[in-house]
Amino acid sequence: MNEMKEKIINAAIEEFGKKGLKFTMDDVAKNLSMSKKTLYNVYANKEEMLLELADYCFADIKRSEREIAQNPELDIVTKIEKIMVVLPERYQNIGLNNLYQLQEKFPNIYGRVARYLATDWDTTIALLEEGMAQGVIRPISIPIVKTMVEGTIQKFFAEGVLIENGIGYEEALQEMISIIMRGIKE
Repeated sequence: MNEMKEKIINAAIEEFGKKGLKFTMDDVAKNLSMSKKTLYNVYANKEEMLLELADYCFADIKRSEREIAQNPELDIVTKIEKIMVVLPERYQNIGLNNLYQLQEKFPNIYGRVARYLATDWDTTIALLEEGMAQGVIRPISIPIVKTMVEGTIQKFFAEGVLIENGIGYEEALQEMISIIMRGIKE
């Protein structure tokens, strides 16, 4: 990603934090003190920008996963807990509980996010297998745990349950992983 696109994506993240999916291309242009014409030369429309933003965010998440997995100071259970709900600090407290609007307003982006959630579980699976081998988590069906996590996160994205109950996305992730980890620890 070139420097201009990265600046735009970071401004879009900032605007999402302020307004959720209601932010506009005009908001992003103003944030960067650039003309809308310049912005539209880089991204044809908001959906194109949001697709790249999704890619950018998930690349950040994968970087954070690698850092967790490679951290020698963390025990295996802590690594599993952290990796299943990894959310880089820059995305915390920006109103991710509003992502349920994606399915209705931006179905292509929702589909991409759903695909990201369903793929690239290699690191998590390896940690779960290591935890079982060490005897720190009980023998579990990894496909069931994977389905539970994916299903819960997709439900957060597909419905307004978090907004309706005044629950933040990060808080919901922590509660989900707490419930799961209590169920798999030895």
